[in-house]
Amino acid sequence: MRALHDEAEVRERLVPVILGADILGYSFVRGFHETYGLRSIVLSSSDIKMTSSSRFCDYRIIEGIDDEDELVAELARIGAEIESSGKCGLVVGSGDWYARILSSHKAELERWYYVPYIDFELLDEITQKERFYDLCEELGIPYPRTWKFDCADPDARIDAEQFTYPLIAKPSNSARYHYAKFPGKKKIFEVEDAAELTRIFEALKGSCYDRELIVQEFIPGADDGLRTITIYMNADGTPAMTCSGRVVLQDHHPAAIGNPVCIMSDRVDEAIEDAIRLLKHVGYRGFANFDVKLDPRDGKFKFFEVNTRPGRNTYYVNLAGANFVRLIVNDYVLGRTQERFDALKPFLFACVPPYVVKRTVEDPALREQVLGMYRDGLAVFPLFYKPDTLTQRFWSAMAYYHQISKFKRYVWDTGGKQASVD
Repeated sequence: MRALHDEAEVRERLVPVILGADILGYSFVRGFHETYGLRSIVLSSSDIKMTSSSRFCDYRIIEGIDDEDELVAELARIGAEIESSGKCGLVVGSGDWYARILSSHKAELERWYYVPYIDFELLDEITQKERFYDLCEELGIPYPRTWKFDCADPDARIDAEQFTYPLIAKPSNSARYHYAKFPGKKKIFEVEDAAELTRIFEALKGSCYDRELIVQEFIPGADDGLRTITIYMNADGTPAMTCSGRVVLQDHHPAAIGNPVCIMSDRVDEAIEDAIRLLKHVGYRGFANFDVKLDPRDGKFKFFEVNTRPGRNTYYVNLAGANFVRLIVNDYVLGRTQERFDALKPFLFACVPPYVVKRTVEDPALREQVLGMYRDGLAVFPLFYKPDTLTQRFWSAMAYYHQISKFKRYVWDTGGKQASVD
């Protein structure tokens, strides 16, 4: 795809195509409309009301969206439709599996679309968590003590008694894990004993998941020890934007554990510079999102993983003073190298009502600071977009206030211990 000339041409000719309709999917819809007045095409496997009811997207349900061949064929059909209208497509996804598919089919999709993802060889390398930790070791970047076990080997065994508990267990490849089905599946497991670790490993081996299980030491501390770092790298390997935030609360639903639902502004410069060193080392371009946690035992931020795409909560970048959609368009569509901008405005990215913060956050000083940001009007839920339809705002409010019942079931009624569902 050739670069467009200016923002006026972007407004006239660009057609965003968004895979997935979650919070990030809607954040893209909102971002493209807020920034350029564009209406996006959204592809989803089901009717997600908070996005499908938006006036700013053409929402299409694709039953085979989880089938790689069917999705690529559908994108080709839509690409031809866009081309025939004299316009240009830009395709983005809201999950790791979408990023993987778009990267692996980048060459063929670029006939119709700008595809703002790194080449597949690099994506495949650094999204394998064991390779990510190898890079951290090579560059002297702190990370938790880690072990790995091959789920593709039916004869593999874990000597689970050798570990000190609790531990964290998680798949090395979240895109492949997306397709695995087994009772008690969670995004991340907090493992309390040897029997539980053995059960998880055997369940993964019995599923379609064929990569490694990562087992890590547990870094002490609550959700508020976590930090999220988002960086955009120019095509020439220089950073265009940096932003970070402190996770106040995470989602505790087993299928979503690890997804921040409340993030406040917080600058972690040393960890940001570590992340930039890693991205420069591998020759990265575009959005990267890192999860890190402050280890109170040594005062270091330990790196958990890199997401080779905008993270689910990337709208917090906008709240901090950068525009995440414009970063993509400037680079991939307009071909502009961007001067480094550190997004530093105070913000509160809030997917939960203040009652959840008041009931859940144990640190009194942090709790009062966050509640003060609600009172001061700094709290923003990206699904609440006034120009959108009344129906869209209704379903967004349903999602927002449903967090109360989720925290009641998975946190308050369990005494803070993570609940499990089959």
